[in-house]
Amino acid sequence: QLQLVESGGDSVETGGSLRLSCMVSGFPYSSYCMGWFRQAPGKEHEGVARINSNGDTEYADSVKDRFTISQENGKSTLYLNMTSLKPEDSAKYYCAAHFTPSSCWSRSWYNFSYRGRGTQVTVSS
Repeated sequence: QLQLVESGGDSVETGGSLRLSCMVSGFPYSSYCMGWFRQAPGKEHEGVARINSNGDTEYADSVKDRFTISQENGKSTLYLNMTSLKPEDSAKYYCAAHFTPSSCWSRSWYNFSYRGRGTQVTVSS
């Protein structure tokens, strides 16, 4: 059964760092797009970072040079390293996966085939 399970969310102070993990199991595709999204209360899901099966990455302007998306063991674990955290980074963070790398950078949350349940990140000022 395909599952995406996030972990690593926590409460930190401004300027702190966190590493989120997404354990991906049962994903049979060798070509794919994976990404991290976040949702703050009252807001839509926002794409934060994406990676495709070629290893190409893309970031939202708001997190460039602060966040890094990476993978370990092929596609089995997806990471989001977050540094210089700001209060506006507070949100529930979700990982998502899709079975093709096409349109990876523009694919919306609802158009990813597989989505996790999220992990909470809170940044205090």
